Amino acid sequence: MLYYLFEYLESEFNLTGASVFQFITFRSAAAFILSLLISTIFGKRIINFLRRQQVGESIRDLGLDGQMQKSGTPTMGGVIIIMATLIPVLLLAKLENIYVIILLITTVWMGFIGFADDYIKVFKKDKAGLKGIFKVVGQVGLGLIVGAILYFNDDVTIKEQLPQEQQIVMENGKKKVFSEAHKSTKTTVPFLKDNELDYAKALSFLGEGYEKYAWLIFIPIVVFIVTGVSNGANLTDGIDGLAAGSSAIMVVTLAIFTWVSGNIIFADYLDVMYIPNSGEMTVFVAAFAGALIGFLWYNTYPAQVFMGDTGSLTIGGIIAVIAIAIRKELLLPVLAGIFVAENLSVILQVSYFKYTKKKYGEGRRIFKMSPLHHHYQKLNYHESKIVTRFWIVGILLAVFTVVTLKLR
Repeated sequence: MLYYLFEYLESEFNLTGASVFQFITFRSAAAFILSLLISTIFGKRIINFLRRQQVGESIRDLGLDGQMQKSGTPTMGGVIIIMATLIPVLLLAKLENIYVIILLITTVWMGFIGFADDYIKVFKKDKAGLKGIFKVVGQVGLGLIVGAILYFNDDVTIKEQLPQEQQIVMENGKKKVFSEAHKSTKTTVPFLKDNELDYAKALSFLGEGYEKYAWLIFIPIVVFIVTGVSNGANLTDGIDGLAAGSSAIMVVTLAIFTWVSGNIIFADYLDVMYIPNSGEMTVFVAAFAGALIGFLWYNTYPAQVFMGDTGSLTIGGIIAVIAIAIRKELLLPVLAGIFVAENLSVILQVSYFKYTKKKYGEGRRIFKMSPLHHHYQKLNYHESKIVTRFWIVGILLAVFTVVTLKLR
């Protein structure tokens, strides 16, 4: 809203300084600061409100040190993250931008699913919460919507760097390096020579015109990624500050990618895929990062509030959609390595337990407990040490993710 206000003031009254709102970097910085202030200042008030309403976490006794002392800690704190993200975005972003629209849909959609789950747990006193099938349907539904928009919407395009021999000198003396904007199902993948992979090529066996069926590959991939990453974030939210801190590291890295991918100069210089209009996502991502860091003020050990599924499902969904929109989803196994490890630990634990129970009559375990962070708690590591070390691993993975763009 402020963006349009200052755009009007500049065009109608030539107001000095109003043009600064045209710059994504300024609006992103403002969004980050505003979201940080909202989450820290109003976060306390929301926590007090949740406490007065007795919206406390019901803790299952898993035999972990300090676990039962957390019983009654306010949950549903994800509303702090959502509010602190949406307000700066609505004020500072270009709301007609297709990528911003997709992220707003994702935030509200996943926030609603998570809120419904927390509401059932807290107010209906059902520890199981929302039935798993409804969560999956919600995640798949979002994946279908996001995939369809990204594939069919005409505003979602890329510009590819032309081979050296096809580059031409324009009348102004500058080289034309990029092709015209066009639809594509190409994505970024590390270690390949040109760093790109086209999903449509999987259907090349269909013969001429196979590209028009690429949605049959693209949309299911989007659904899988959205579902997997949101579940990974949900599983990671098990000890104070782990999910919020790990997510903040991933989101800051994605902010770098969104800005570079939407800036033709830096996309050319760094030889990465240029995605027109995607730079506007940086405003959203910056606000999201500020909200996560502000939330950490109250969520680090000992936590004054838990994010609940309202926060964790929303975080995972947003991270997945940002990565898909900037064609970096195949880097998620590295960047979101913490989420992947938590997911895999549960899958391996359950699968191995069932296998050994069927074969030997007694279920055996790979880890002392899953998800992975509980395994280290069982080894008597203090949860603050576990969280800090997971953060360090997350930073290393983030740095490696950026480096992979140049590994060819």
